[in-house]
Amino acid sequence: MARRSSRLLLASAVLALAVLAAAAAVPPTCERIECPAYEVVDSANGFEIRRYTDAMWVSTAPIEDISFVSATRSGFLQLFNYIQGKNAYNETIEMTAPVLTEVSPSDGPFCASSFVVSFYVPAKNQPDPPPADGLPVRRWAGDRYAAVRRFGGFVSDADVGEQAARLDASLQGTRWAAAVNEGRSGSQPTSYTVAQYNSPFEFSGRVNEIWMLFDAAKVGSDVN
Repeated sequence: MARRSSRLLLASAVLALAVLAAAAAVPPTCERIECPAYEVVDSANGFEIRRYTDAMWVSTAPIEDISFVSATRSGFLQLFNYIQGKNAYNETIEMTAPVLTEVSPSDGPFCASSFVVSFYVPAKNQPDPPPADGLPVRRWAGDRYAAVRRFGGFVSDADVGEQAARLDASLQGTRWAAAVNEGRSGSQPTSYTVAQYNSPFEFSGRVNEIWMLFDAAKVGSDVN
C-alpha cells in the first residue's frame, strides 16, 4: 500500500512538472496581452526553434547608438506614441508583446551599432496597419523561423552580446547551425534580435529572449 502511494505521489509530481513546463512554454505576458502565434519545431538544451506565421510589425528607422538600452528606449517611445494615436488614422492601438530590438553590432567597442525597434501589430489592425511618418510597417510573409534563447531580469548592454553568443554556441554541432547561418546570410552575420515581454514597471517574473531569425526558403528541408 505504501509503495502504491509512493508511486501515485511520484506520478503526481511528474504530472505537475509537466504542467509547469507547458505553462512556461509561453511567456506569462502573452496570457494578458496579444503576442504573435508560433509553433515550436524543435527544442534542446539552450535553444528552441520556432515557426512564426504571417505577421505585420511596425518598426522604427535604424537608430545609431553605442547603447542597446538607450536605443531601445528611444525606439519604444516612438512606437508608444504611434499606438497612442500618433498615426495617419489617429487610432489608438492595443499594446502587444514582445518589443523587438534588432541589433546589428558595430565592429568595435566604441563605435555605434544599429538598432531597429518593432511592435507587433494586433490581429485587429493586421489587415490595415495605420501608417506613420518614419515608422515603416514590415510584413513577415509566410513562415518565419527563429532560433530562441530565453533569459530573465532587466536587459543590460552587457547582457545582449553574451546571451547571443550563448545561443550561437548552443546551436553549434546541431542541424540548425547551418540553417541559421544561411538564413541570416542576407543581413550582417553577427546580427540578432532581442525580444522583451514585460513593462518597464514589472520587477519580477521578467522574460527576455534572443532571436536569430531565418527564412525556411533559404534552408529547404532542414526545417521539416
